[in-house]
Amino acid sequence: MIRLFVDSDLTEAARITIGAEPSHYLTRVMRLGPGAALLVFNGRDGEWRATLAEVSKRGCILVPEFQVRPQATTPDLELVIALVKRARLETIVEKAAELGVRRVRLVLTERTNADHANVARLTAIATEASEQTGRLDVPTVVAPQPLSVVLSGIEPGRRLMFCDEGGEATPVAEALSGAFAGPWAVLIGPEGGFSPAERAAIRDLAFALPVSLGPRILRADTAAIAALSVWQSTLGDWRGLEVGPSAAQVN
Repeated sequence: MIRLFVDSDLTEAARITIGAEPSHYLTRVMRLGPGAALLVFNGRDGEWRATLAEVSKRGCILVPEFQVRPQATTPDLELVIALVKRARLETIVEKAAELGVRRVRLVLTERTNADHANVARLTAIATEASEQTGRLDVPTVVAPQPLSVVLSGIEPGRRLMFCDEGGEATPVAEALSGAFAGPWAVLIGPEGGFSPAERAAIRDLAFALPVSLGPRILRADTAAIAALSVWQSTLGDWRGLEVGPSAAQVN
């Protein structure tokens, strides 16, 4: 069954107007007509079965009928990623959403090849990935900030998994073994790696845990996917999967 993220509150019999783009997707791409059923979520009120009540050139109206799943949160996991080329950055954001990241923080480093990012487009990519993967929220994409600003803003109690391509770090699975499963951030550097000064500054942080992702040099997108996968399997919600209802269960 088609899933759609909406901004509106979800309550029984509410009338939710959606804009031209999602309306086009429902009616032109997926060819739904009045009376069709779909699933909607907003990151606050769980997942609801809804009916496509009205179709017009200006948009569509959805009417929630009943809640299918109560709201659940993803682990408090952030991905802190240096800006890389657009296509790879879009892949990273998409896969981070699929892997259950709660936030993606974009950072500027000494060796960053780009100085800006289209946050609106990245948010749209994260939204689509969330719709397709069954999660009940959409990760926040935070506009680029200097690395020093992001690191100084990490709140007390959050650990930082520093994926150190320079070596001299414990293998990631071993490093996370026995670690606490509270708030974490995963730090991935730019295509040229962190500068020696940046690397030294990160390793000096009391809350940083340097880890190795193996003997090979990984591209940023591969490193992000690998690091997030190991974290989820070790400390995250892969340890106790919650399976959502099938379309048959909500028909």
